[in-house]
Amino acid sequence: MSSSRATLIQVAERAGVSLASTSRALHGTGASSAMVERVRAAAAELGYSPDAIGRSLRMKRTFQVAFAVADIGNPVYVEMLTAIHEVLAPHGYRVVVMSTGHTVASTVDLVRSLGSGFVDGLIVSPLRTDDVLVEAIKEAPVPVVVIGRSLERQGIDSVSTDSTAGIGQAVAHLVEIGRRRIGFVNGPLDTTPGAARQRGFDAATSAPLFAGDHAETERADDFTVAAGLDAARRLLSRDPAAGPFDAVVAANDLLAIGVIRAAGELGLSVPRDVAVTGMDDTEIGRVFQPSLTSVSLGSSERGRAAAQLVLDRVGDVVGPAQQIAIGPHLAVRESTTPLVEPAETLPASKEKSAR
Repeated sequence: MSSSRATLIQVAERAGVSLASTSRALHGTGASSAMVERVRAAAAELGYSPDAIGRSLRMKRTFQVAFAVADIGNPVYVEMLTAIHEVLAPHGYRVVVMSTGHTVASTVDLVRSLGSGFVDGLIVSPLRTDDVLVEAIKEAPVPVVVIGRSLERQGIDSVSTDSTAGIGQAVAHLVEIGRRRIGFVNGPLDTTPGAARQRGFDAATSAPLFAGDHAETERADDFTVAAGLDAARRLLSRDPAAGPFDAVVAANDLLAIGVIRAAGELGLSVPRDVAVTGMDDTEIGRVFQPSLTSVSLGSSERGRAAAQLVLDRVGDVVGPAQQIAIGPHLAVRESTTPLVEPAETLPASKEKSAR
């Protein structure tokens, strides 16, 4: 039977359940997993396709949620998008992907456009946040969930992670494997991730564990491979008094790939000459050669949490703003190996600290 002729009544008859149960099962609400499986099998056999327009008009919803990010080509957002879709799709929602660009003003324009009614909710991960954007989100006519820094004091639902602590994990790992002259390739400091990750590097390289060793920062103008390549060329070409860098921490995986490419151009081997760490633990870093040691910030977990928050709000769940925090963890791979055994590095480190 063609999809244009199949009706919800026919699906109910084929599945052997009531019309109301069929509707609930197809929408993923109030039905057992066994019933959902039976109803969806019947719908597939009949080629049934829901009337999305009619459903939207009846329920005064679009059954669309927007996911807005600065750079839709960044693999970290692809992983978030996949997780968001996995949560929303069973409830009949489509995900509309949008680019905010890199300015606060463009993100504010997007939030203010929500009044046109093209989506029921918004998940946004802004690079930059200011008071104007916060007010626009608070005044938005549909639920908005922010993936980024915690906005508890502003009364906005948000999902955050601690990239400051994540950078600290990367530095601690490099010190543990014997690296002592560590460079940092960061993105713009006026962004939420850039500022947080710089704090993490400065704190980690000021800690007693790192006392007496050498650390420097080079800032890229974006969080891309090309920007990382340019910044790493500058960093690795320096002639620090302590000697050449034997490790580089990059503020995300794309920058780290740029660092590895720059090292190759300069005749340096990764990880023999220079160990490299990234952040975000993306698929591209996992399959790169050498595979990239990276700090996972739980991209999928953040996407799932944000999707559930917006789904609850669209479903009229009221209450105070929710703040969900996802912790970082380091995934060690081929791009970092010890220069010497950690047991051999401890006396040298203590001797240097005592000077």
